[in-house]
Amino acid sequence: MINLNIVCVGNLKDKFYINAQEEYVKRLSKFCTLNIVELVECTKTADINVVLKTEAEEVNKHLKGYVVVLDISGKSFTSVEWAKKIESVCVQGSSCITLVIGGSYGLDDSIKQRANLKLSFSTFTFPHRLMRIILLEQMYRAFCILNNITYHK
Repeated sequence: MINLNIVCVGNLKDKFYINAQEEYVKRLSKFCTLNIVELVECTKTADINVVLKTEAEEVNKHLKGYVVVLDISGKSFTSVEWAKKIESVCVQGSSCITLVIGGSYGLDDSIKQRANLKLSFSTFTFPHRLMRIILLEQMYRAFCILNNITYHK
């Protein structure tokens, strides 16, 4: 079974996000071992570069396996293409995929450079808390596609 790590800068505060996450964690448990790591957003300074560097130090501690960072300038996939990408990563021998969602200011370049893949869901900007739910849903959709389970249309 694949190990799926989701590293998030920032935590979920609103009940509706928490409920949505719990639902997808339950659904994904059939397909993978899921570990969600919530890191504290840096609020010590208004200097964006300092914030990004500080958060990067913490993110870096949790990077393992095949690393995917969510980045607006990354590669876009359809849901079927994304499922095939996950399958390809597993076939190539990685039993661990780590997906990283940055905080309010995104991710430091050092984390982006460490990534095996930069992934873009859209050119829109999403709140990072909502992006976590979107990512969980797309991971569930990908596993359904790979397992021929009726969910994806």
